[in-house]
Amino acid sequence: MPKILYFIFLYTSICFSQDAFETSKQFQDQLNADCANKEKSPLEDIDFETFRSLDFFPINENFIVQAAFVVSANTLPFAMKTSTSRLAHYKKYGQLIFKINNIAYKLNVYQNSDLIKKLGFENYLFLPFSDVTNGKESYIGGRYIDLKIPTTSTILLDFNKAYNPYCAYNHHYSCPLVPLENNLEIAVLAGVKKFHD
Repeated sequence: MPKILYFIFLYTSICFSQDAFETSKQFQDQLNADCANKEKSPLEDIDFETFRSLDFFPINENFIVQAAFVVSANTLPFAMKTSTSRLAHYKKYGQLIFKINNIAYKLNVYQNSDLIKKLGFENYLFLPFSDVTNGKESYIGGRYIDLKIPTTSTILLDFNKAYNPYCAYNHHYSCPLVPLENNLEIAVLAGVKKFHD
């Protein structure tokens, strides 16, 4: 590679890394702030006595990937099971195809049939996933990532923004269960860790 192209590539990579790190950090800081705010927090009252911060994996650039975004055609709404008897109504909107450490993975993304009717949530996509860390370093029931419908055929997938369902903090909540097809056979060492041991 010519030296000039090498330095352009290196500079671009450094800028991307810094921007990605800052975006991940901002998300995690906001998550902490929301948990500390009694009006927004899913924490139980007793937890506020000792709560200082959520526990996160160190921000990891290996888990920030460009994923191919494939829209699913003619999908019908279905009832997604939750942690209670409630059924949540979603439809499969598309599929994300990506690589981590040169190994290919895929995940389905969903749209909530009720949420998309609310102002500001028309483009909201829901990504629940499970991985090898569940029940060990991270919450046993899996984690979520929020996304928006991209305007191109790719989407930036940042696992450092993975967060816990509310029922990981408080059993009074009803949370969608991760569909079996969204299990990753890899340890996703990024995002929030489990709250209770």
